[in-house]
Amino acid sequence: MFIDTARIFVKSGDGGNGGVTFHREKYVAAGGPDGGDGGNGGSVIFTADKNINTLLDFKYKKKYAAENGGNGRDAKRKGKDGADLIIKVPQGTVIKDGANGRIIADLRDDAQEFIAAKGGRGGWGNCHFATATRQTPKFAKAGMPGAERELILELRLIADVGLLGFPNVGKSTFLSIVSDAKPKIANYHFTTLEPNLGVVNMGDGSFVIADIPGIIEGAHEGVGLGFEFLRHLERTRLLIHIVDVSGIEGQDPIESFDIINGELKNYSQKLAEKPQVIAANKSDIPQFEENFGRFKAEMEERGYTVFKISAATKSGISELLNFVYQKLNELPPEEIEVEEDTNAEYTEPDREKITVFVDENGVYNVEGVRVQQIVGSTNFDDYESLQYFQRALKKSGVIDLLEQNGIKEGDSVCMYGVEFDYVP
Repeated sequence: MFIDTARIFVKSGDGGNGGVTFHREKYVAAGGPDGGDGGNGGSVIFTADKNINTLLDFKYKKKYAAENGGNGRDAKRKGKDGADLIIKVPQGTVIKDGANGRIIADLRDDAQEFIAAKGGRGGWGNCHFATATRQTPKFAKAGMPGAERELILELRLIADVGLLGFPNVGKSTFLSIVSDAKPKIANYHFTTLEPNLGVVNMGDGSFVIADIPGIIEGAHEGVGLGFEFLRHLERTRLLIHIVDVSGIEGQDPIESFDIINGELKNYSQKLAEKPQVIAANKSDIPQFEENFGRFKAEMEERGYTVFKISAATKSGISELLNFVYQKLNELPPEEIEVEEDTNAEYTEPDREKITVFVDENGVYNVEGVRVQQIVGSTNFDDYESLQYFQRALKKSGVIDLLEQNGIKEGDSVCMYGVEFDYVP
């Protein structure tokens, strides 16, 4: 089954918490703090694999999470780093940010990698918090949470040339005789239900050609099959527009040409502006000559190069392929514009963002990554740790936000499962 789009959820691993331990040794009455740092969480990494040709696996599994980092241990031993999660995708996979649809990665080369979500950093152990006046700190820093995000995966086949045209104009037959591809061929519309790729060998080189399901009028409104596969033409450098000039199906060839290009424009102006070479097909049918002169004159007046071919008898194919190969050597590779990814990990503004809201019970709830870290770093059974907690709330702006929201002495405050009365 050919699947070329998927929407998935990924989460990198949380950083491990710093350890709260103290040195214990025979004949040493009061060893100092020796809690190690927490391990870093694993990242979510996509890698392109030339041996995969569909996004089928993502149809059944939608959620992916990397391993969390281990907590810090005694003797200043660092917690174990969480293992990265490697997700393999086909070459040509484009990754979009699910929140805004922007392209953030284009994995067009084999083994190319992209870090979609970086693991959270591990927290410091209590050995970092010892001072001359605080020699036995009973608290440590909590690890940073990993990043979580929704992503859209789109497979865009990597081909040099794309075949364009109505259903049943001979695209699949053309592909089968010029390449090693074995597409399904039959004399009815929509024989091609999914894109086909073939390699055309030119002796001193080669190029890849892609055949997509035929496009019909109204495709941009969801009619037919071909429109949903048009993304596979976006990487191509040149289009071969195959037109049935014989008119045996009752369609005027010039009108057919204009309809297809109209649908391209409705999909993407960039795609509509790609160079096109016209293959006037079915020259072996008697009615062909009645239309060819008028069709060729009109197309050449518009600036197109027209080749008279018959996919069935292979007439004119060599001349067309030689011209296409020469044009490809003149055209630069097609690049997809990729925007800088800013959401792979929590950035400083996100980490410092704090929100306060009052629930139906009149409790002031405080949320935010920074607040979560402060709470996780506090030992509420230790006086020095409570002092650190109070200083951290004031320094981070939580107290100011609570007062701006109208909190009064004695009101209840809740922070990630910790509830206490407010005392100014």
